[in-house]
Amino acid sequence: MTSQHRIRVGLSTASVYPQNTEAGFRYAAEVGYDGVEVMVWLESVSQEFSALRALSKKYGIPVLSIHAPCLLISQRVWGSDPVSKLDRSAQLASDLGAETVVVHPPFRWQRRYVEGFQEQTWRLERDTGVKLAVENMFPMRADRFFGRRTRSAERMKERGGPGPGLTAFAPSYDPTDIDHPHYTLDLSHTATAGTDAMELAARMGDRLTHIHLADGRGASIDEHLLPGHGTQPCAELCQQLAVQGFTGQVILEISTKHARTAAERSLLLSEALQFARTNLEVGVGPTVGEDGIQKP
Repeated sequence: MTSQHRIRVGLSTASVYPQNTEAGFRYAAEVGYDGVEVMVWLESVSQEFSALRALSKKYGIPVLSIHAPCLLISQRVWGSDPVSKLDRSAQLASDLGAETVVVHPPFRWQRRYVEGFQEQTWRLERDTGVKLAVENMFPMRADRFFGRRTRSAERMKERGGPGPGLTAFAPSYDPTDIDHPHYTLDLSHTATAGTDAMELAARMGDRLTHIHLADGRGASIDEHLLPGHGTQPCAELCQQLAVQGFTGQVILEISTKHARTAAERSLLLSEALQFARTNLEVGVGPTVGEDGIQKP
């Protein structure tokens, strides 16, 4: 693969939680990522252009993308109006030279936001030149209250799909239900939703511009495992992106919250990066262990 076709691999600052935004920049630099995706949330540094620009300069790490503050825990970041928060996210990305804003579909109860969301994503792309990539989500499944991880994953495997669930998103947790300019594909979310990730990627087509590379086993909660540690076609997707000449970004959005030391967290982030870089090379085939799980 020529250097001009090399797919950029970034690190979400959420991947180092419970450490802070600066730690995300620091680990990205130490491990060798191409940049970061900034998760805008309660920490003030994640919300401020000057602070983020200073971190980018300090560690020599560009901001590749901004994740808008649309999590439940960040509902009060930048006020309570989701319309203005998305506008502000796009402006922050533009000011930092970031290419993409990741945003979730609106919650059902955000009626004004729901009504104007499609038009807003297209308008912001026109006005800022930043790509608005709407992310696939997942339903709230009933079995999350009856054994949240391994047992719920086993139940989904036995019945061939997720159990009863309700979507909090409008019109659904599948962003392709609406004509948006660009999409983000999250493989931890496809695991939780019981969605076929490769089929969803095909539906997104050439509007798929952003990947949240992670894994899951089909549990009723969002796991964000290291790629290759769950059931999702992480290697297959990466190899397909390489063959297709994907020009977007691949962001590792994984959980390292159980790491006991900085060295242990660094090893996890290194493993994830190596998995991505290996499988994003043209001509690489999948490596499968005896347990049938794709390995880095």
